[in-house]
Amino acid sequence: MNRKLSIAIVGVGKIARDQHLPAIAGLDRFELVACASRNATVEGVRNYPTHDALLQGEPELDAVSLCATPHVRFEQARAALKAGKHVMLEKPPGASVHEVEVLREMARVAGRTLFATWHSRYSPAVEVAREWLAKRAIRSVEVRWKEDVRRWHPGQDWIWTPGGLGVFDPGINALSIVTRILPREIVLKSAALSVPSNRQTPIAAELDFSDEQGVPVHASFDWRYGPVEQWEIEVATSDGNLFLSEGGKRLAIAGQPVDLAAEREYPALYERFQWLIDHGEQDVDVRPLRLVADAFLLGSHQAVEPFED
Repeated sequence: MNRKLSIAIVGVGKIARDQHLPAIAGLDRFELVACASRNATVEGVRNYPTHDALLQGEPELDAVSLCATPHVRFEQARAALKAGKHVMLEKPPGASVHEVEVLREMARVAGRTLFATWHSRYSPAVEVAREWLAKRAIRSVEVRWKEDVRRWHPGQDWIWTPGGLGVFDPGINALSIVTRILPREIVLKSAALSVPSNRQTPIAAELDFSDEQGVPVHASFDWRYGPVEQWEIEVATSDGNLFLSEGGKRLAIAGQPVDLAAEREYPALYERFQWLIDHGEQDVDVRPLRLVADAFLLGSHQAVEPFED
């Protein structure tokens, strides 16, 4: 279990450079040996133009971390599993719920680890909030997840195409936290999606859920917000309100700030991946993606002003 694991990154874009590469470099158990990207290379490792070329050129590779857009993730993950590699999926884990379920079964049959990651669940406030809420009567939940798309996705046309999720690309981070911290499952009741007239995915969304006991959960997502992001979840309980802010970096309970550990989302993801590989297990939770799919199924669509990057 203590041997070093060789790993490659597929898709060397902003998220890979900002988060994945530094996280791997700071851990002892993983060794980055190769990368695959159409338009980028990484110094100090072997570089390939495609994931197929990577798999052919690295037969001894232990694992791959897939950071390309969700449109292509299924084919990449399927090829990696067929080649006997452990697979880590950036969020969202796929362009559809079913394709992730297919990959889960492929990984089981192959005896490989499949890890569908939700990085926001590894923010320092999340587990503290989960433990506190487990012992309280919850009355309502309000989610406000708003940011400026031009800051976080400049020039990225794929987010506006089918499978790109639009505002649900950040909004799914909030849903990944909500599905982790609340003690009961939530079900979507209605959704209103605001779609730019020249795009195919929403720029804003209003969602109403309820949990198994009828507790209301409202979420408001907006990509037209800024310059300071609003990444907040507020839970009203019998013992006061729990307020998670800055995407999970801050937490207050009944108006009092809570001391938290330092933020280390992506190093924690890779530590989890390593543990799963060592123990021959999988971690594939599709609930956040399923809730987004439900929003597209149940949501009313309203055309709004065109979006120009």
